[in-house]
Amino acid sequence: MALLKATDLKIGYSNNVVFENLNFTVNAGDYLCVVGENGSGKTTLIKGILGLLQPYNGQVEYSDGLSRNHIGYLSQQQKLSKDFPASVSEIVMSGFLNNRIIAFNYTKQERNEAMRIMQRTGVDSFRKKSFSELSGGQQQRVLLARALCAAKKLILLDEPTSALDPLATAEFYSVVKALNKEGMAVIMVSHDITSAVRNASHILHLSSDSYFFGTTHEYMHSSFGSRLLISDCPCDACAHNTKRGGREDA
Repeated sequence: MALLKATDLKIGYSNNVVFENLNFTVNAGDYLCVVGENGSGKTTLIKGILGLLQPYNGQVEYSDGLSRNHIGYLSQQQKLSKDFPASVSEIVMSGFLNNRIIAFNYTKQERNEAMRIMQRTGVDSFRKKSFSELSGGQQQRVLLARALCAAKKLILLDEPTSALDPLATAEFYSVVKALNKEGMAVIMVSHDITSAVRNASHILHLSSDSYFFGTTHEYMHSSFGSRLLISDCPCDACAHNTKRGGREDA
């Protein structure tokens, strides 16, 4: 069963339609990268998924026990100031507050879960440090850990590596890939199509007048992917006749 399903989605601002008739699904364990040119609607789509924008038409449905409050979210613009006076542990555990109406003391179960997540994202060794003491890459992994405290089955990442250097970017992608292999579904907005193809199971490519949705394998042989990538897919069976998902004629 799909965790998330967009059907005939039409979204915009002030009667200015950004995209319409958009259809895609995210199943448990999927890793979907959303790519496309500037202004194609990637961030708009994220706001639609999170319920921050109401669609003009169509809908985003959640299933398999998923709700908006159970989606971990890491935005492109960090919501915390880099000199925020809090420790790494405090920031990570604040992710649990996403599912509360009133903040109480953290439970033992939450503290144990936060420690597990900090270990998994590689931030446990500096959990007592102030957030302001960390490098940009370390801060982004801390914010990823916080998002995971809110996430049950799906995490949504909006250009999470845009301010990171190449090494920190590679480390971040490695952590996300490992989390996905452990069963966490991922939706990542990215300008880095090469990394998207390397890591994702599915691609949603938004364009000004059309879109592509399908597996990464299909994308590499689509009219969208072929304009941007040199395919080295070893599968002779698909050649360039692979059945393609969504709309792909620009």
